[in-house]
Amino acid sequence: MDGKSAVSLEVVLDRCRHGPGQQPNILQTLLAVQEALGHVPFNVVGEIARGLEVTEADVAGVLSYYPDLRTHLSGRHLIRICMGESCVANHCSRVLRELRDQLRVDVGETTPGNRFTLEKVYCVGNCAVSPTVIIDDELYGRMIPSQVASLLDQYR
Repeated sequence: MDGKSAVSLEVVLDRCRHGPGQQPNILQTLLAVQEALGHVPFNVVGEIARGLEVTEADVAGVLSYYPDLRTHLSGRHLIRICMGESCVANHCSRVLRELRDQLRVDVGETTPGNRFTLEKVYCVGNCAVSPTVIIDDELYGRMIPSQVASLLDQYR
């Protein structure tokens, strides 16, 4: 980790320390680290655990449980496609295939140049207008494969 990241991690840990008699909030701390660094690198798990006075297993357990916590940097734009039951019933696999073809990456990969990362999620609660694609924090419902190229163009 470089010097700037080390300082950011120290600042985050200082901000997230719990007071006497309070329980540490591991999830809140991991989200704050991800916000500061763009991800939660495995090599800082020990430092986070020491800062919160919990075990490394506690931190690693929370980190592995929540899919929104990333252990690797993602592209500038994070694309998530919902694979929940309603989206599957409405052919999200076709939209996923088109996303893969347009981006030339598979799920979990980032495009050359780090512009896009493609991920699957399971139920975003937008079932009435499925299938759904999320880019960054924007939801796009009723997606069909023919809309993918123009949607991606908005983020290029």
